[in-house]
Amino acid sequence: MSTNNSNTGHSNTAPSPKVAEFIARQHKMLIGSEWTEAVSGSTLGVINPATGEEIARTPSGDAQDIDRAVSAARKAFEDSEWSRMRPAQRERLLWRLADLMEQNIEELAEIESIDNGKTAIVAQHVDITLAIDFLRYMAGWATKIEGRSVDISIPYMPDAVLHGYTRREPVGVVGAIIAWNFPLLLAVWKLGPALATGCTFVIKPAQETPLSILRLGELIQEAGYPAGVVNIVTGDGAVAGDALAKHPGVNKLTFTGSTEVGKLIGKAAMNNMTRVTLELGGKSPAIVLPDADITKAAAGVATGIFFNSGQVCCAGSRLYVHKKIFDNTVADIASIAEGMTLGHGLDPTVDLGPLVSQKQLDRVCGYIDDGLSQGASIVTGGGRAGDSGYFVKPTILADVDHNARVVQEEIFGPVLVAIPFEDTDEVIRLANDSPYGLGASIWSNNLSEVHRMIPKIQSGSVWVNCHTALDPALPFGGYKQSGLGREMGAEAIEHYTEVKTVLMSV
Repeated sequence: MSTNNSNTGHSNTAPSPKVAEFIARQHKMLIGSEWTEAVSGSTLGVINPATGEEIARTPSGDAQDIDRAVSAARKAFEDSEWSRMRPAQRERLLWRLADLMEQNIEELAEIESIDNGKTAIVAQHVDITLAIDFLRYMAGWATKIEGRSVDISIPYMPDAVLHGYTRREPVGVVGAIIAWNFPLLLAVWKLGPALATGCTFVIKPAQETPLSILRLGELIQEAGYPAGVVNIVTGDGAVAGDALAKHPGVNKLTFTGSTEVGKLIGKAAMNNMTRVTLELGGKSPAIVLPDADITKAAAGVATGIFFNSGQVCCAGSRLYVHKKIFDNTVADIASIAEGMTLGHGLDPTVDLGPLVSQKQLDRVCGYIDDGLSQGASIVTGGGRAGDSGYFVKPTILADVDHNARVVQEEIFGPVLVAIPFEDTDEVIRLANDSPYGLGASIWSNNLSEVHRMIPKIQSGSVWVNCHTALDPALPFGGYKQSGLGREMGAEAIEHYTEVKTVLMSV
């Protein structure tokens, strides 16, 4: 299914025997060292978004299950071999987990594809590969967490001989609530620094996409982590996620998802003064200056919005192109969109998979309809593709008022709004005219102009002649309503540790 190309036969989409066996299991949650059902016995269905069919059921955890998991994590943090483990040992365990993921990379990619809808090729070469690299990067930090020595000059103790220093200590029990767009990668972004610093972990996967996290739990056990270091509670976000956010036994909460839900989670956490990292929504601008290579810019912008079917928090969903090259640039992007094939993620001939759910399909199609009702015109695409699964055509809207919802609000689908501009001061103003500030890209070879623009753009990341390029060593997070704190890089370590000041009179 696509604007012009389709693949509705679902050929070459049978999972490998190992993946088929895993999906068909009676799935349980990981609490302590045990795989267990929810206390209530309730379960939730898991849907294959390429077909709309239920493929598995997972436990529907609630506050009782969260309490069991937090208790197991607390015990592991305070009174187990994990609490006495040396940094070099934690480093080796992280490497061991990364090695196991690499050995099972094709299986993990298939599970992610079936559960989320993205193509297995993308899952393997982007999601899982990045997750493995990130674990190895964070493994190195386990032996490099340090404090500092400070020369002391307390004025009211002039004769004292004082020794002052700081030390970084693990914050304690970490609660993680993750989104459905990159399930395994997001889990590892939070798991890596938590384990490197010596914290213990309770994760609540998205209701829509729990399967790859459950398989990760098996690999964690195979790697040899002590019981209770990592706990996995599946369930509905409004129930299990809410219970985790409110739990007084959680020392730090990390969440990736919508700004709306992030605000609720942040408020709940603050009642217990729980430390919080929030990686939230975005409406990232892609700015094409008049000197840009149109062909390269069009290809990069198309990837920036259509990758993962637009279900990316920092997707380049707002396109600003100088009016001199606007028509040609938009035409080139439209040509790329019209050449994309949509279909089942296990089909190697497919470019884009479906959206994750019926709810997301309705949301994205609703935004397209709303944009048209407010005067926008369709350059290409526009609405659902096919009559089964949750597919949306790669869509470009033009003639859009900048105050329209399709410009101001996060759509989280393969929908690009294209707007011309005349000068850089104007485009900087337009780019910043958003409640979000997660990412932005500039397409130009005029580095003087690019360097002038970068400090003025209100976003956590600015990419030049690329979009959504992520490296484990670089921090990622947002300005404004795109979140609090940073994932990845050295900055992530700060969010999983407390600083203790020590002053000794000698």
